[in-house]
Amino acid sequence: MSYAIIRNANYKKDNLAGLYKHNERKNTNYSNKDIAKEKSKYNYSIKRCNTTYANALKLLQQQYNLQGRIIKTTNVVCEFVITSDKEFFDRIGGDETKRYFQTAYDFVAQYQNLGEQYILSATVHMDENTPHMHLAFIPVVHKINKNGEKLEKIACSEYWKGKNSYSQLQDSFYKYIRENGFDLERGEQRGTKHIKPETLKQITNYDNIKYELTHEEIHQLETKNTALIVQQNKKLIEYTNKLKLQLNKSLCVIQNVGELYQESTRLKQENQELKAKNNSLMKYIEKIFRVVYLVFDLPKEAFKLMIDSFYNKNYKDK
Repeated sequence: MSYAIIRNANYKKDNLAGLYKHNERKNTNYSNKDIAKEKSKYNYSIKRCNTTYANALKLLQQQYNLQGRIIKTTNVVCEFVITSDKEFFDRIGGDETKRYFQTAYDFVAQYQNLGEQYILSATVHMDENTPHMHLAFIPVVHKINKNGEKLEKIACSEYWKGKNSYSQLQDSFYKYIRENGFDLERGEQRGTKHIKPETLKQITNYDNIKYELTHEEIHQLETKNTALIVQQNKKLIEYTNKLKLQLNKSLCVIQNVGELYQESTRLKQENQELKAKNNSLMKYIEKIFRVVYLVFDLPKEAFKLMIDSFYNKNYKDK
């Protein structure tokens, strides 16, 4: 007997990039070896997301003025993986398989009064052993504020309010599918006894999504670290340039000091030489003075007054 299978997982903003790449087949390599890349051309979208999930979330928040406090730990996107077993799809054929996933899409759009506008993406993967649909949506709840006004709020915990919320989902999905003509049994309320764990992992891409999310986090960490290193290098370069400029200024000052020191040394030497010349000249003058007043037999004081008078008259203040 085949079962109507719908499984939910909740995602935070940091996980959306990996989820988007997996669902929209944006990766080059996949950990799930059941993916046949040559069959990926048969995958199709009931609703295509023309941007990343993160961008789509942001746009819808602005467009519909979605309320709700979004922090790092907030679950902002839910994803249904909807499928059955391979035998069921082989039995009903291609057209009915498409109708099954369209019916499931219609169910999600009206479940909990969600609204189709909050479905980000609905992609059917036909490139694995078992066809299945990944349907990502924003868990929006419809509220009335204290002023009696309608508001819409992103609130995953309220969308899945109650300990029986997943059981109610299974009941509603099974009923809707049966009413639309698909002969399937309801999934087990507890556990997945009707499906082997490894089979469930394959059809829900558990391992592959986990792989993509993990590697996306690693990639984000590498990107973050690279950006940090670049920023630190930029600051180091700026600091080095400042040091170079300061060093050049210091070298100029040192050079100027050296030149001033050399000039001072030169002037000191010239001063010493002038002092020596002056002393020699003074001695020479004294000798001439002595010879002159002796030759002319003039009193020393009278000769000196005569010389001072001649100097003051002809050379002083000139």
